[in-house]
Amino acid sequence: MGHREFKDQLYAQFARIGKALASPQRLELVDLLAQGERSVEELAREVGLSTANASQHLHVLHGARLVESRKAGLYVYYRLADPAIFALWQALRTVGERQLAEIDRLVGIYLHNRQALEPISRDALLARLTAGDTIVLDVRPALEYRQGHIAGARSIPVDELAARLGELDVQREVVAYCRGPYCVFSDEAVALLRAHGLRAFRYAEGFPEWADAGLPLATEESASATR
Repeated sequence: MGHREFKDQLYAQFARIGKALASPQRLELVDLLAQGERSVEELAREVGLSTANASQHLHVLHGARLVESRKAGLYVYYRLADPAIFALWQALRTVGERQLAEIDRLVGIYLHNRQALEPISRDALLARLTAGDTIVLDVRPALEYRQGHIAGARSIPVDELAARLGELDVQREVVAYCRGPYCVFSDEAVALLRAHGLRAFRYAEGFPEWADAGLPLATEESASATR
């Protein structure tokens, strides 16, 4: 094999990754799978696709070895193939935010009130957890909490929060978090909590970023006391 042929074949393999990610739906699927394993049907509902269409997109991601699957009865479940896949998605987001003004414009239009919700950094959240005087609230769907969450957090999905406000100590500060920087569940939760007189803030990132940083995690089995 000559030098040129080697380079052509090598970069063609790397291009498989780019081609697999060259779809808004597949990028959103990767983002969702960063929360944990999901069935095709669950992913289809989240992304607003038919089951058949979601399955096709997942097949493309699987062909590029970005996701892995397992079958349980009639259902097929997918997960990210390696933690590096989430790191790749983070890098793509960072480049997009820095280089594409349209991303900044879209975020500014749709998430224009975010700074008023006083985002809390990763270090600030860790300090609050260590001090133990803050309620850390996971407002993602309960399934995602069960699969993995910030250690010490309690689960109240955002669509249940209004009905479960009585479970919270109004004298304690609350920090809500969700799926990541473009997820609005924590924004909605903080706005609701503040409207009811609680001191509430949102974590600026999300569960996957916390996990990727190697910070303390828990699963349903190890967190029954916080539920």
